[in-house]
Amino acid sequence: MLSRKGIIPEEYVLTRLAEDPTEPRYRARERRARFVSKNGNCNVAHKNIREQGRFLQDVFTTLVDLKWPYTLLIFTMSFLCSWLLFAMVWWLIAFAHGDLAPGEGASVPCVTSIHSFSSAFLFSIEVQVTIGFGGRMVTEECPLAILILIVQNIVGLMINAIMLGCIFMKTAQAHRRAETLIFSKHAVIAVRHGRLCFMLRVGDLRKSMIISATIHMQVVRKTTSPEGEVVPLHQVDIPMENGVGGNNIFLVAPLIIYHVIDAKSPLYDLAPCDLHHHQDLEIIVILEGVVETTGITTQARTSYLADEILWGQRFVPIVAEEDGRYTVDYSKFGNTIKVPTPLCSARQLDEDPSLLDVLTLTRGPLRKRSMAVAKAKPKFSISPDSLS
Repeated sequence: MLSRKGIIPEEYVLTRLAEDPTEPRYRARERRARFVSKNGNCNVAHKNIREQGRFLQDVFTTLVDLKWPYTLLIFTMSFLCSWLLFAMVWWLIAFAHGDLAPGEGASVPCVTSIHSFSSAFLFSIEVQVTIGFGGRMVTEECPLAILILIVQNIVGLMINAIMLGCIFMKTAQAHRRAETLIFSKHAVIAVRHGRLCFMLRVGDLRKSMIISATIHMQVVRKTTSPEGEVVPLHQVDIPMENGVGGNNIFLVAPLIIYHVIDAKSPLYDLAPCDLHHHQDLEIIVILEGVVETTGITTQARTSYLADEILWGQRFVPIVAEEDGRYTVDYSKFGNTIKVPTPLCSARQLDEDPSLLDVLTLTRGPLRKRSMAVAKAKPKFSISPDSLS
């Protein structure tokens, strides 16, 4: 999932640079249901909730969680219903005082220029939204009318505060900022610093920073306890590392986040052959931080199934220095290349370190050839002007 909402065409940026046409292609079996989708939505349906009244105890959150059509409908109906309710009250006050009877112009009315329900409805709108065209006003004749005026103003302010706050929260929700936090479509497993590592790439499309960004990763799989209890979604936290160490990351440019597969890792027994048969494995990645411009905490999520993990691949570099500044080529964000990697699990690699010799044998001839070419090249003197 490189881009969300089509910010960058996925079919353009996620093509791999090195693909061997002779490599056998595996057709994955029908996938199981994901716990977290690629765009970060949790694939969980809540059914048979009997205590529906709990949602009404938190009306504001319920309104914010509603879809936009329902929110706009409630927004419109809340104002219309309040206007109609107080229009009926103003009409009853005028009717009880005799202001609607014809030929009674000598007496002072409670509200001037109210002759029908339509004029009472217009006066209700003027009071609540403080338009004040000047044709209708409350007089000192009826204390009840003054009390209703105060009540309607308070009710109108409450409706404005709730509904405008709801609209603001829906437009400034934290997950909107997460749309520009991107993850690589595939994760890779390769050797880094002599250990097998699970790696993925994360980036931010906006220039505004994510402060105190942290990465969390969990492995979700179906397990059975020694007592025979089946746990359909067993979650295990595993540590993530980045290039500078620690959990906090400085996401000014795309970073490769990696997890060292050691004896404490749930992936310790994972081998290349398991990636095409281990259908119960799902790795969830969660990026969380504070939006610099708004101060709101946001969270972006994605997941990787077994067939979305590439063994023996490495992400290509996408950061380069041009004209005195660093540039990021997002067209290569998800691109990978093949690298020599032992076709065994991390446990087997710890038990037999000689399996890493295949990396030395692969890189050895290349190093010798490059050194021979370097010796064959003529030597040139370097002047201080050439360094500038």
